[in-house]
Amino acid sequence: MLSNNQLYNAAKQASRNAYSPYSEFKVGAAVLTKSGSVYTGCNVENASYSNTICAERVALVKAISEGDKSIYSIAIYTEDADLSPCGICRQFIREFGSEIKVIYLSSGEIIAKAISELLPDSFSKDNLY
Repeated sequence: MLSNNQLYNAAKQASRNAYSPYSEFKVGAAVLTKSGSVYTGCNVENASYSNTICAERVALVKAISEGDKSIYSIAIYTEDADLSPCGICRQFIREFGSEIKVIYLSSGEIIAKAISELLPDSFSKDNLY
């Protein structure tokens, strides 16, 4: 199993593929599944800005589309900034489990928190009934 630092470095590599001509804010993400597979993604912007997709969702969609739905952790990277997932991405991550580890830079240090810490009292299929 990859360490948090190794997964964070995979997210860093993925950020190099970002398509961000409008914001110039390159983001990379790397998803580690319970099977040990890693799926990466980067942000892809669009002139119609609401059509932009975040790196986290790209990486998760790649994993899910390959049938790998047991998500263990996700790392997010951008150069020169602390970055945790946006609200949409937090909800998207939460869909696949409340204890998924989210790895990101905070105050210059790589940390890991469960998505349930970042999105308390969340809405999901687990609490619909």
